[in-house]
Amino acid sequence: MNILLHVCCGNCAIYPVKKLREQNHNLTGYFFNHNIHPYQEYHRRLETAKEYAQKVELPLQVEDQYLLEEFLAQVADSPQQRCRYCYFARLEKTAQKATELGIEAFSTTLLYSRYQNQNQIIDFGHQLAAQYQLIFIDQDFRFGWREGIQISKEMGLYRQQYCGCIYSEKDRYLPQPAKAHKTQSGGKDE
Repeated sequence: MNILLHVCCGNCAIYPVKKLREQNHNLTGYFFNHNIHPYQEYHRRLETAKEYAQKVELPLQVEDQYLLEEFLAQVADSPQQRCRYCYFARLEKTAQKATELGIEAFSTTLLYSRYQNQNQIIDFGHQLAAQYQLIFIDQDFRFGWREGIQISKEMGLYRQQYCGCIYSEKDRYLPQPAKAHKTQSGGKDE
């Protein structure tokens, strides 16, 4: 089958590309990630995706658009719901691109991450597949988490430290208040 694989970053593509190729699918990568901020991080992840694609001979379609204002306009009123928007927007662009290219199926490397909401991604993928008359490949790639990390280190790829959006950067780097070590009643650790 011909599959357009949404690539959130080069590292997360490693295991899904490997598994889908082992299943004899023809893959084209697709980079559209308007959630990644700041710009230097966006650029670095884009270049890493290109580097990875070149190393494994993966054709890569790129939407090189840094859409900070669009992303923030969609999530600023409800940052806690940002992932829903982010998943849907990127999957919808992937479905549109697959239709444009005449590719019958699509998937995403978001299904590789242990930190993403698999059920939401799969629900959105199937919803969009029905809308665009495509097939959504909802394979769980999380089983290859460690393998993908090891291969990315061996390849010398840049490895990011947060999901991508400005909110996840804040969650990663802003010091969190220390948890209370004792409860008021019993003095035991929580």
